[in-house]
Amino acid sequence: MFKSLLSKISRGYGATLPALLLGVAMLAAIACGPSAAPSAGEKPSGSMAGGEVIKVGVLHSLSGTMSISETAVRDATLLAIEEINASGGVMGKKLQPVIEDGASDWPTFAEKARKLLQNDKVAVVFGCWTSASRKAVLPVFESNNGLLFYPVQYEGLETSPNIFYTGATTNQQIVPAVEYLLGQGKKRFFLLGSDYVFPRTSNLIINRQLEGSGLKAVGEEYTPLGHTEYSTVISKIKAAKPDVVFNTLNGDSNVAFFKQLKDAGITAKDLPVISVSVAEEEVRGIGPDNIAGHLVAWNYFQTTNTPENTKFVAAYKAKYGANRVTDDPIEAGYFGVYLWKMAVEKAGSTDVAKVKEAAKGIQFSAPGGPVTIHMSNQHTAKTVRIGMVRADGQINEVWNSGKPVSPDPYLDTYTWAKGIRNMVQ
Repeated sequence: MFKSLLSKISRGYGATLPALLLGVAMLAAIACGPSAAPSAGEKPSGSMAGGEVIKVGVLHSLSGTMSISETAVRDATLLAIEEINASGGVMGKKLQPVIEDGASDWPTFAEKARKLLQNDKVAVVFGCWTSASRKAVLPVFESNNGLLFYPVQYEGLETSPNIFYTGATTNQQIVPAVEYLLGQGKKRFFLLGSDYVFPRTSNLIINRQLEGSGLKAVGEEYTPLGHTEYSTVISKIKAAKPDVVFNTLNGDSNVAFFKQLKDAGITAKDLPVISVSVAEEEVRGIGPDNIAGHLVAWNYFQTTNTPENTKFVAAYKAKYGANRVTDDPIEAGYFGVYLWKMAVEKAGSTDVAKVKEAAKGIQFSAPGGPVTIHMSNQHTAKTVRIGMVRADGQINEVWNSGKPVSPDPYLDTYTWAKGIRNMVQ
């Protein structure tokens, strides 16, 4: 067991010899006196009591269909942790990441979240991508009074006292993307998504938004996560004669879809596809020549022009390789660690209740621009951006909101969305 734990530190921490020796000393202390798992509602200690480190969890799919997206978010999280440690840590204590693989399997995510909170006693967890994984771990965090920083855009219609949402909610991505397309004269929408909660809920919202403009989607199709055969779907798209495809596919299904769309002779000029789960990292897997000219909606691009982003991109490439790219979830995973650090230091504690209270209104100059934690719903205000994929795999911004958009996860400010929160559990 001792060798196994040490191996995990050396693989997941990227540790130097002194750091490994510190890890050995910690493990020896743990071995001398195992602690009991906390009961429901008990606060995880996060190694604050007399320790020299604060343990933090990192929970992403490092294998399976979602690893194409999540591995890079893990890397950005570790970069932030490394930077924070190099600058003195949090309240003078170093952060020790405990890394777990959700394996693109929702029950596994719940199991690993429980381990991180009850056994490892981490102070916070940074992780998850799909809404299915977030929904799976949500009751674990609430019953164990843990804290999750979730870095990916999602379908909204949710708030949890134990989750901070650093990715976009619906009015910061989906809704403005539809508004942009309508403004471009697009009226015939074909909706394509993976068959789970994010695409289905997003498309429910899009259908309501279209109805509010007197329109109706001309087609709606779903395929399982990991699906790779899109010839039938593409035939249905051709038959429906849309003027835009709104794509909520996730994971490596996007590789198959865009390659087969190109093979079918359909170009971005013929039929633009706008994607909300395809960023620079996924473009690398799809191949820029298969997706160039198509649109994406996010809050950050690697090409975003801020001093903070210049520094961030340089640091990320220096650590992981000049061929690596940054993207929106990578950036949100990165700045989420800094937001938590700021809240902990303001609170003077890793206690969940104190951190939540201290986090209200905290602002950070993120690579994509200023982000602010909402005073009540624990989402972040951020700028909305729409871009076009270039032949080199980067993204040119074609529109932005001009200023950060306040999060409205239940779409309470939209008349066409009245009652929509009651339609989704």
